Amino acid sequence: MSLISVDEALARLLAGVEPVGTERVPIDAANGRILAADLAATRTQPPFPASAMDGYAVRAADIATLPATLRVIGEAPAGHGYAGTVQPGEALRIFTGAPVPQGADTILIQENATRDGDTIAVLESAARGRFVRPAGLDFAQGEVLLRAGERIGFRELALAAAMNHAVLPVRRRPKVAILATGDELVEPGTEPGPDQIIASNHAGVAALVADCGGEPLQLGIAPDNRQAIAAAIAAAREARADILVTLGGASVGDHDLVQEVLGDAGMDLAFWRIAMRPGKPLMAGRIEAMRVLGLPGNPVSSLVCSLLFLRPLIETLLGREATARDREHLPLAGDIGGNDRREDYLRATIRRADDGSETVAPSERQDSSMLATLARADALVVRPPHAGPLAAGARVPVIRLPRR
Repeated sequence: MSLISVDEALARLLAGVEPVGTERVPIDAANGRILAADLAATRTQPPFPASAMDGYAVRAADIATLPATLRVIGEAPAGHGYAGTVQPGEALRIFTGAPVPQGADTILIQENATRDGDTIAVLESAARGRFVRPAGLDFAQGEVLLRAGERIGFRELALAAAMNHAVLPVRRRPKVAILATGDELVEPGTEPGPDQIIASNHAGVAALVADCGGEPLQLGIAPDNRQAIAAAIAAAREARADILVTLGGASVGDHDLVQEVLGDAGMDLAFWRIAMRPGKPLMAGRIEAMRVLGLPGNPVSSLVCSLLFLRPLIETLLGREATARDREHLPLAGDIGGNDRREDYLRATIRRADDGSETVAPSERQDSSMLATLARADALVVRPPHAGPLAAGARVPVIRLPRR
């Protein structure tokens, strides 16, 4: 199978992908979830004209000309409206959030009045409507304020609560089974043998899955034998995973068994090998309803491919528009060389000048085993196939890396 472009691979990967099902969750459990339906207000907010300040509810006409004195007829704290009507020459002591009573049309803030018993002297006049929040100032009943596909954060949660929603319709979290493979790998915290290294890809991929709104399921590390890999694939199917991500073992070496075992399990191969760097030996397919994404074993390749392919797959399953390839253009901080037939994704840092302008500087070393370089990077500079050398100041496509 010949190399295909990144765009073609992404199109094949997302072809026919339908959003996962929905569920209803309590609002306290909805943070970070994806709305599955539009959300309309069930009430008007505020439901009545409300005081925006502590002071006195008055008639603007009564304080238009100074000096003026008014008789205080009662008090209205928040949550306890005044049932009567403010008549000419009267004032009602009122507090922030309390309903403005009938007859009053203005709030005289307490700093602009002095009180002596049941009488206040007005120190400064106020225009009609001053410090009165009209009914519906924030939103009206029936108004759609949150849309399907939005990620729910602290602001959306507060708004949904104000709209009087205690339970929210959200997309089910796509379950992503993650299988690392290779005799050379051991779990973090383990003492590796003389020919082994610490596995890292599965931890990074799981974090990306969770950040995207998925549910990661770690299947552990399978050694390089068919039986162990087949057992892990069976476990993913038993868990009803929406996506199976394999890490390593999908290349062409004698010990790269993953693609063979997936084929034995009935995988329909969509593509294998992409004209990109890092990440050429990337594989995608499907076993019945379960999507399969075979990522390269090199750590940087694995994580960059997760960003470019796994994230948009999860977003599509969540009913969202895929965002992983959203780009902007920034000027280069220095010269860079030309490119071959593969599309490059160069780890880079973004430099901000005192005036706020930004330039981007690709790292000198781009080896796909170097996680420290990726951890320090702010962005990926995208170099299309057969691109020529560029001088400092040339604008290049940039994908900013997500930061928490």
